[in-house]
Amino acid sequence: MQVILLEKIVNLGGLGDVVRVKDGFARNFLIPQRKARRATETAIAEFEAKRAELEKAAAEKLAAAQAQGEKLNGATVEISQKAGVDGRLFGSVTNFDIADALGKKGFAVEKSQVRLPNGPLKIVGEHPVSVALHTDVVVDVTIAVKGEQA
Repeated sequence: MQVILLEKIVNLGGLGDVVRVKDGFARNFLIPQRKARRATETAIAEFEAKRAELEKAAAEKLAAAQAQGEKLNGATVEISQKAGVDGRLFGSVTNFDIADALGKKGFAVEKSQVRLPNGPLKIVGEHPVSVALHTDVVVDVTIAVKGEQA
């Protein structure tokens, strides 16, 4: 299926690109999330008419993400979890826990924006984590996991 992208999508294309994607990806993700439209003659004409508005909205989103990224870059967040004597956690610290801790610190971050390259954190200590606020804005945050004795 051919779609017109209404915003930049990683590994797919930028605003206004007409790309061919699998039908299920378009029907189940891109179109319901309003990230793309079917590439018909009328849709392309409507897109060209609204192109300036969409580019302005995309620039505003990017500027907001960059401003939040400057505040968030290099921040350290402490999370306490129950841990054993050897420093291994009973359970783990997930992207939900990190997003919640950042939210309590005043940063509006969703769990899907938190990138854990090696999976959930399972040991006590400091761990570098990246937060993707926008496709072009990725900042690094340090998560300090503290152990509570059970």
